[in-house]
Amino acid sequence: MRHGEPEAAGRMLGHTDSPATPAGIAACRARGQGLAWDRIASSDLRRARACAEAIAGHVVSGDPRWRELDFGQWDGLAAAEIDAGALTAFWADPDAGPPPGGERWSALVARVGEVLASIDGTTLVVTHAGAIRAALAHLCGFDHRQVWSVHLPYAALLSLRLWRGQEPTAQIVALHT
Repeated sequence: MRHGEPEAAGRMLGHTDSPATPAGIAACRARGQGLAWDRIASSDLRRARACAEAIAGHVVSGDPRWRELDFGQWDGLAAAEIDAGALTAFWADPDAGPPPGGERWSALVARVGEVLASIDGTTLVVTHAGAIRAALAHLCGFDHRQVWSVHLPYAALLSLRLWRGQEPTAQIVALHT
């Protein structure tokens, strides 16, 4: 599940720890109603962890591997505040044109792939759009253009069925937006 709307919505919120709004938390709580899960996991950033805690009804320990892409010097900025050429290069190829001082797309995919290996049983993960897209890249082999075509508004729920093996794979079961 993607976290609820943050207070600083509309900005490049990578590792910037902008909290979720009360309405954003409520949207995640509503989306989580009736879901069956054995374990809940979350990014350690407040906008995701608060939503996970609202769903779980208890404190959730966050894991930094579920964080959004680190946007480096762009973190916290609106797209209009970033050099248009650099931003276009990033969207075209986030490995060749990462944000200055930021994380490459392949590093995010590797980080998320590492934490995916620790998932056991039915797990609800409350995280960020970039981490969800990185999971799709890792598990389904999608490239960055394909994963960015997936619409993930705040409080969206993407259900995946995972198969363990030498190369883990997944099937998209449902997307609720």
